[in-house]
Amino acid sequence: MEYELLGWPPDGPKLRLDHERFSYAGKFVMTNTGKAVAREDGELVAAIAFNEDRTDEATLWLRYVTVAGDRRGEGIGPELVRLVRDRATERGYDRLRIAVNNPFAYEALYRAGFGYTDETTGIAELILEYPAPVDGSSDEDATDEGTSRERYQAGLSAFRERDLSTEEEAFLEARRDRGPPDSSARGG
Repeated sequence: MEYELLGWPPDGPKLRLDHERFSYAGKFVMTNTGKAVAREDGELVAAIAFNEDRTDEATLWLRYVTVAGDRRGEGIGPELVRLVRDRATERGYDRLRIAVNNPFAYEALYRAGFGYTDETTGIAELILEYPAPVDGSSDEDATDEGTSRERYQAGLSAFRERDLSTEEEAFLEARRDRGPPDSSARGG
C-alpha cells in the first residue's frame, strides 16, 4: 500500500472518484482542499480532503475521509489519517479536527490517535481531535485509562441514541464497556 499527500489547501488537486465505490466522491473535485490518497498497485483505494479552520490557522479540519467500499475494515483509513496527521503537525498545525457521523468512522479516528471532544456539529456529527482531548490538568490525568475509556464510551453512547443499522448496532454492542482501541497499532 502506498500513502501519499498530494497537496495542501488552498491549492489541492482535483480527484475524480467513482461514486459507486467511494462515499463523498463529489467532494473531492474541489481544488480548495488538500488531498491525500492511498493506492495499491496504482489503484486508488482511499482519500482524504482537508482544509484550515476559517477562524484558527493552527487548526486543520479533515473534511472527508473515504475508503473504497470493498476495502473498508482493513485499516487503510486510519493509516491514511496518520499520514495527514503527521505531515500536518510537521507543517505547524497545533491540532486536527474531524466531525464523524457513524461509529465505524469514530473507531477509525480513535485508531489514528484522535479523541472525542464531547462536542457535536449542528448536524449531529461527533467532533474528534488530535491530540486527543485530556480531562483534568495534570500529566498524570493525561495517561488515566479510566478517563480515556469514559470519553470513548461517551461518544459510543451518543451513537446508540440514534436510529442505527443492524451492523452499527452489533458494532456498538461489541464495544460496550471497552476502552478505546490502541492508536499505536498499524493496519486493520
